[in-house]
Order: sequence, then C-alpha cells, then structure tokens
Amino acid sequence: MRYLIPAAIAWAVAQSLKHLFRLAGRNRRIFKGASKAWFMPSGGMPSTHSATVTAFVVYVGLSEGVESGLFAISFLLAAIVIYDSMRVRYSSGRQGELLNSLLTELKSSLLPVRVAHGHTLLEVVAGILVGMTVGLVVFITTKF
Repeated sequence: MRYLIPAAIAWAVAQSLKHLFRLAGRNRRIFKGASKAWFMPSGGMPSTHSATVTAFVVYVGLSEGVESGLFAISFLLAAIVIYDSMRVRYSSGRQGELLNSLLTELKSSLLPVRVAHGHTLLEVVAGILVGMTVGLVVFITTKF
C-alpha cells in the first residue's frame, strides 16, 4: 500500500498543475470544449501519466533498490505508459481532431468522436520531473 502513496500524490499534483497552467493561458487545447470530466482532462502540461508512474518508480527504487525485481518491473511498465501517452495517444488524439473537423466541414449528423489528447515531449519531461520530485520527497518524509 505504501507504494501507492507517491503515485497518488504525484497524480494530484500533476492534475493541479494542469489547471494552474490553464489559468495562466496554457493548456487551452485540452480544455477547449471540455466534457463533464473537466477535472481529469487528458493531455496537457504536465503529463499526469508520466508523473504518476515516475513517482512510483523512484519510490520503489529508493525503497527496494534498483537491483530489485519490483524496480525492474515498475521501470518497464513506466516506460510503456510514458511511450503510450506520448506517441500512441498523441497520434490518436490528432486523428480524432481531424475526424471531428471533417465531420463539421461535411455537416454530418454523426456525433463527434471523443478526443483523447496525448502529450508532447515537453509535457512528458515536466511530468517526469514532477514524479521524481514527489517520489523523492515522499521517500524522505516517510523514511523516519
């Protein structure tokens, strides 16, 4: 259970930062036409996916050591999640935007598709930095 604490904190911090960036005029892309789930948008600065899995990996690495099997598994899964959020979901998000603009242009009666925004490299790096910070802080504060 203790491994979930840094991941949950990183998720909350990253989601909060996402809204602060929106208030500062960034992240318009992900909040434009936002659905009922405005509190959990996909995409944007920083990457919540990257922050969450990185905090988990850092905490596991510091707690169990980087030679442990748990660290190896968590590192591998984090790499997959980060790759997916940056490459796969970003591409599918762009395709969704293009499909919706085509539906609008053709005045189609079909409903717009849900667009899951992926992340840019900068958003992923920011998420990784948030996750590293949270993982380290949680480890240090719970060590005693």
